[in-house]
Amino acid sequence: MRSPKLDQSARRSRSAVRQPARALVLLLTMLVGILPWSGVAQAHGTIVSPPTRAYKCWQTWGNNHMDPAMQQQDPMCWQAFQANADTMWNWMSALRDGLGGQFQARTPDGQLCSNALSRNDSLNRPGAWKTSNVSRNFSIQLYDQASHGADFFRVYVSKNGFNPTTQSLGWGNLDFITQTGRYAPAQNITFNISTSGYTGHHILFVIWQASHQDQTYMWCSDVNFV
Repeated sequence: MRSPKLDQSARRSRSAVRQPARALVLLLTMLVGILPWSGVAQAHGTIVSPPTRAYKCWQTWGNNHMDPAMQQQDPMCWQAFQANADTMWNWMSALRDGLGGQFQARTPDGQLCSNALSRNDSLNRPGAWKTSNVSRNFSIQLYDQASHGADFFRVYVSKNGFNPTTQSLGWGNLDFITQTGRYAPAQNITFNISTSGYTGHHILFVIWQASHQDQTYMWCSDVNFV
């Protein structure tokens, strides 16, 4: 017959093995919960020049997003981080599937900058968003990690008289500039834009229709025409 002392010793040994294993599982679960979720973001892209609102906030404050100075130095990025920091961490993921080209009909006024995604609603707020200087002729650059390519890009600029610091953007506030042709799959796509008659702070609004499937991205970039 097996000694009770041996049975107790074996149970203690098995318990000693299980406890660190359970602790490791718990630790990994906690880490997954607190790390920024990036599964969607890794598969897509955004306009990096002139940077979109989410990308510019991430670029400027991503490494210092807990810095209280952001509230005074960059209040629009601060409110966006407070509302949902995932908007900035996942700056590649502002997409909707299956719009069938019905961009205006299925994107209400006041929700253009978020692509009508409620999780990104902070991007729709009017205010003193930091701007990027552009001339009347400038280039737009898409960075697309997954190299989806494009059926086309549509480019708009907010009308003269529209005030991005006090007004929410609607379709009636936009001047259509151009629609491009197709682009082959690539991580970086750059195309040139020609405008005239704009000065000061305007919103550059871009629609990217990805070519791998019916997938639509919409963004706002704050530009200063100089």
